[in-house]
Parts: sequence; structure tokens; C-alpha cells
Amino acid sequence: MQTSQTVTDNVTGKGSETGEDAALPPAYGYLDIDADTARDASRRYWDDAAADYQAEHGEFLGDSDFCWSPEGLRESDLRLLGDVAGRTVLEVGCGGAQCARWLHGQGARVVAFDLSSGQLAQARAYAASTGIDVPLVQADAMALPFADACVDVACSAFGAVPFVADSGAVMREVARVLRPGGRWVFSTTHPFVWCLPDDPDDTGLRIYHSYFDRRAYTEHDEQGHAIYTETHRTIGDRVREIVAAGLVLHDIIEPEWPKDQDRTWGQWGPRRGEYVPSTSIFVTSRPPAG
Repeated sequence: MQTSQTVTDNVTGKGSETGEDAALPPAYGYLDIDADTARDASRRYWDDAAADYQAEHGEFLGDSDFCWSPEGLRESDLRLLGDVAGRTVLEVGCGGAQCARWLHGQGARVVAFDLSSGQLAQARAYAASTGIDVPLVQADAMALPFADACVDVACSAFGAVPFVADSGAVMREVARVLRPGGRWVFSTTHPFVWCLPDDPDDTGLRIYHSYFDRRAYTEHDEQGHAIYTETHRTIGDRVREIVAAGLVLHDIIEPEWPKDQDRTWGQWGPRRGEYVPSTSIFVTSRPPAG
């Protein structure tokens, strides 16, 4: 997302060209989008950005580690997934599959998938350098190519959920492939961040956008094609999506910024993290049979 004035100018069309250019969507702003637009934009964006993303954040994430968020929360400390040894685990929106390789090291049978061939290429490069190879699948989180009740645990660290047009469909698909009693834990951008500019300093503490605006933040190229989308849901929306999928919500974790961590990651950082959470982690499960 951008600063308040630039987004407002683009959404309202302030300063836009007349004539043919006026029919194009804004360079960036808030728009209603459909599933195909979000899917194509996400694939295009992450195919292009995957190498740079891993180069920038790979050291912090680790090549075979499970990091839930820019705050540095690790599954090795939180154990939100429980004991995964001998269990079948699905990583949703795996990126470089760092989490999947860590799960493999814990004795899990892991399958990892991502929409982006660029991210999967990074995952294969990590597999070659670490010697830890897990099955990789290119797939859409809204239409999983897996059988009903085939996995014990599903997890996602900022994968898929923020970028699809219908995150409720992701909840339904994950619920479908989970075995009864299976756990689904995912981290995503905290909904309150939608109100704030993408700045980790004092600028990022000023509310400028409505929490209740569900339109997607979207960027377009010069031809008007969407090249990045990120969708917003409130906390209530997330809870309703989870419950509507037949899942049980156990916890919502809203991490504070660690006092000993002075680095920033995009809009995440110690200044803003002192006042508001930037990450939310939802801990859910499919009810046991009977």
C-alpha cells in the first residue's frame, strides 16, 4: 500500500489524464477485483519478485526454518502445529518452502505448494543447497488439487490468504483436505494495518484509510493490467470465514514487536510495533469425527 495522499489521488482520479487514459484503472488504489484478476496478478508479481524477495529476506527466514512473521516468531518456540512427526502436512503458499523443509526435519511428511513458478524455482534452489527436498506443487489455494481428508495439518506463513480475492474459499478448501481433528494455522497481515500507510516510522501511525473498506489494494501497469493485489478482511470477516468453513477457531495471536529487534521489514518495525500489531495468526482445526 502507499501513502494516504497518493492513494487518494489515484483512486479519485485527481491529476489523471483525459481521453483514452481516463478509461484505464488508477496506477494504484482500492478496487473491487475478481478471482481471475487476483490470481493472474499474484502469479505475475511473485514470478517477477521471487528472487529479489528471497535475496532480501532469506537470511532472516533461514533456508530451513519456520518463521511465522516479520516479528520473528518461530514454530520451534510457539509449537502451534503440535507434534508433526509422522503426520502429513500441507504448506499453503510456500514461497521458498523454508517452512516445509523445517517440518521435514521434524519428521513430517510434507507437501508444499505455491501459485508462483518463480517462488517454486527458489524452493528448488534451496533444496539443492540444503540437500532437503520436499514435494512441490504449483497450485491455486482456492482450488486445491488434493483429495478430501488427506492431510493432518495445514499451515501458511503469509502465503496465499492475503492475495486471493476470496479467502473464504481458501478456508473451505483447507477444511476439505484436512482429516477430522486436523489443524490449520495461518499468519497474515493484521487487518488494522489496512488503515495505516506502509511506513515503519511515525508516518505509519496515522490512520488514513477506512478499516471497513473491503476493496483490494491493486497496482496496475501502463496498459491497465493488475500486477499486484492484496485483499482486506476485518477480524470479524476472518472469524466468519473460518466458522463458515466448518472449522473451530482456537486462538488469534497478535504479536508485539520484540524489544530486542531493531530491524524493519517493509512497514513492520519497532516504532509502529510498539503501538499496533502488524501480524495476526489464526489457530484453527477441523472438528473430530463423531
